[in-house]
Amino acid sequence: MTVNITSKQMDITDAIRQHVEDRLAKLDKWQTQLINPHVVLSKEPNGFQADATISTPNSGPLVASARHDDMYAAVNEMITKLERQLNKAQHKDEARRAATCIKEVNLEPEEP
Repeated sequence: MTVNITSKQMDITDAIRQHVEDRLAKLDKWQTQLINPHVVLSKEPNGFQADATISTPNSGPLVASARHDDMYAAVNEMITKLERQLNKAQHKDEARRAATCIKEVNLEPEEP
């Protein structure tokens, strides 16, 4: 998977790139295709911000953003938000109402 990493007001080192790719690899456990993942890392006066946009075929676009004093913690928080979105999208069908109405269920005890 090729990951587009863009930075604003900072340089992307090999360690940062490896950290982002390792964290995005955690999203493979949902067994969905990640289309064109794009991560933007920016340095701000009050810390770091990490933004991600990823398209998926079934659940649509996933967008997450996180701010933290530590850049690695911001990346971890952003990945956690993406995992939560993927988990919600994958289990959406299970969260739907039951197929049968409770009124239709026979609650009378059977006579022996």
